[in-house]
Formats: sequence, structure tokens, C-alpha cells
Amino acid sequence: MICNSCGKEVSVQPCPECGAYNVLDKGFVRLVEFMGGDRAVVQAARVSVGQGLKTPEKDRRLINYLMKHEHGTPFEHAVFKFHVKSPIFVAREWFRHRMASYNEISQRYVEVKDEFYVPDRLRKPAKGNKQASEFTDFPDEAEIIKKIEETYRTVYETYRDLLERGVARELARIVLPLGIYTQFYWTVNARSLMNFLRLREAPDAQWEIRQYAKVILRIFHEKMPWTAEAWEDLGRKRP
Repeated sequence: MICNSCGKEVSVQPCPECGAYNVLDKGFVRLVEFMGGDRAVVQAARVSVGQGLKTPEKDRRLINYLMKHEHGTPFEHAVFKFHVKSPIFVAREWFRHRMASYNEISQRYVEVKDEFYVPDRLRKPAKGNKQASEFTDFPDEAEIIKKIEETYRTVYETYRDLLERGVARELARIVLPLGIYTQFYWTVNARSLMNFLRLREAPDAQWEIRQYAKVILRIFHEKMPWTAEAWEDLGRKRP
């Protein structure tokens, strides 16, 4: 297996070299920095009564109490910074979560690479939910996927031709589809992260963004086990 972030050959995830998890065919999620954690939540909550950390048992009990009674602001004192590579259509869904900070690679300044998302399987609209989809066997699935790949090749050739003819990158990019990969940094506090996971790791979320959310959920459990467990136990209720 090749790491989609650093290009090294790896046998496990996350990549031992850069810490990235492969997602989809060419994407990745990588935790760049982390500040705070469960104890930072406890400190932020207890400052209101002039106290700080106590025993692990009492501190964990406090986190459960905060989660149960929807005292959300202490969870804002734990912060994650991720580096993400995803198809543009996934990023546009992601950016709807506005209680966070984003910086994305610019197609005005950087020549776009020939990297497009090609699904392994196709889906049809879900029965009873116009906004969802479900995997279905297509008798001509291989032909349809090949058609997608051919379309990508055609538009990328057009993009390269425009650049070679002297068209500015900011204008040449207009021919590129939503399936092309982009990269961005995402800095988010734990409270907003839980809201993201509640919506994007849900069964009715789009399958592609769910694959990213699953990796982020794993990282959330590793970095903030008390908070993550309390959140899960209460049915992923938003604090």
C-alpha cells in the first residue's frame, strides 16, 4: 500500500512516516497538531468555581455531567488541526461546517494535478430518501466507470491545452469537474468536531464524506477517550 500523503510504501495505517490515513482512492486525513484534551475540558469547566484537576475518576465524571447537561463551551478548549485531501464535492460539504477555520490550496496559483476520484462501485438514489443513495449492482458498471475516467482525461487534456495556450490558471480551471482532488487545512475545536461527526458519520450522510468522518472519529477517540465515550453513550448528542 502506498501512502496517499507522502508516497511511501506502508503496510499499516496511519503511515509511520507522516501519520496520514488513506481515504478513498487518492485522499488522506492527517492530524497535524492537537491541543488540550479531556483534561483541558475539565480545567475550563472548573475555573468557574476556582478549581482545577482532581482525580481521574472525578474528572471523567465531570465530563459525563457536562455532556449530559449540554454544557458545551468547555469542549471548545480542545483543538484539532487536520490536513485533508479530498475530492472537491466532499470539501464543499465539509466547508458547510462553519465553526472552524479552513485554508485550501488555490487553483489560481497552483497548477492542478491529474488526480480525480474514481468510485469503485456505483450507487442509485435510496428509496424513500431523495438526498441519500445506496449501493446497487449495475450490469454495465464497468462501462460507466470507464466513461467517468474517459471524461476526466478529456477535461484534463483541455485544461492543460488552455495553460499551454497562455490562458491564466484562474480561468483555465473552470473546465475541471467536482471529482478533482483538493487539499485543505481544517482547525476545529472538539465541540464543533462532535457536530461534524454527528452529521457526517451518520448512516444517511454521503458515503464518500463518511469515509473521512470514520477516520476522524478514530482519531477523536484516541485523543479524547473520555469525551468521545461520553458522547457515544449519550447517543452522539450535541453538547
